[in-house]
Amino acid sequence: MSPEKPRVVVTRRLPEAVEAELSSRFDAALNADDAQMDRAALARAFAEADAVLCTVGDRIDAAAIGSAPRAKMVATFSVGTNHIDLDAARAAGLRVSSTPGVLTDATADIAMSLILMAMRRCGEGERMVRAGEWHGWTPTQLLGRDPTGATLGIVGMGRIGRATAARAHHGFGMKILYANRSEVDPGMPAERRELHELMAEADVISVHAPASAENRNLISAELIARMKPEAYLVNTARGDVVDEPALIAALQAGRIAGAGLDVFVEEPKVPQALRALENVVLLPHLGSATRATREAMGMKCVANLDAFFAGRELPEPVV
Repeated sequence: MSPEKPRVVVTRRLPEAVEAELSSRFDAALNADDAQMDRAALARAFAEADAVLCTVGDRIDAAAIGSAPRAKMVATFSVGTNHIDLDAARAAGLRVSSTPGVLTDATADIAMSLILMAMRRCGEGERMVRAGEWHGWTPTQLLGRDPTGATLGIVGMGRIGRATAARAHHGFGMKILYANRSEVDPGMPAERRELHELMAEADVISVHAPASAENRNLISAELIARMKPEAYLVNTARGDVVDEPALIAALQAGRIAGAGLDVFVEEPKVPQALRALENVVLLPHLGSATRATREAMGMKCVANLDAFFAGRELPEPVV
């Protein structure tokens, strides 16, 4: 008799190729309805399965994990892990893996898209056309800013930050400033600044700092107040890296020109105050949303689960 396959609960629908691979290797409990699992369902998963494959929309805290879970592995379909209580995972003896390295280009593309959309007021124009309020071309309609030659400030010069900087510098001739804990080689002309200096100098700030307790509200009200009135803020990292109420207040008061946001503090909830603003481009967390990228992320989850159940070291360990 062949050994029983490990049971893996998958909290959301994944690309077909990933689900097929999961089903071939494990006793995979797939989420056919793609409905968000509530806290009780997550708790049952940890109590009854050998591993949980979660996403950024799942809050994996001590209550979900439980005091003595059957599950001993969490594979998160993400790079960030701020949705997982890592201390609680350690206390319960869980291993945790993530999916770094495969979503760099896709996320940098979205960051660059938001930079262009915000500076050229594309969101406003698209809404105008859809609402039937465009009455023909005029020389003064929706005048934006030129990205070419503007100064881009990168907050967090990791893989995604560097990829965004490369697109901006090589494609649009943007001057690159960066704030990072340590000096790095961006692979292009770039000048390091302290964060408060970068916020005051840049025409556009693109946030790529990792989500952590230390980085919560990293882009604070004080730093937002340092931005130029004609500057833009773009965030493709995590919502809580930016002080969302302070950003809303600055946008409402016209103290900065605009913003482009792919992430929010309490996803999928987006504050009505943000949705009401014309000078903001809002995307539904599309950073890694290409078919190839999402499949690659899923296959990293499979590889981590496979290694765990085979007793090998995880390819992408977090805990």
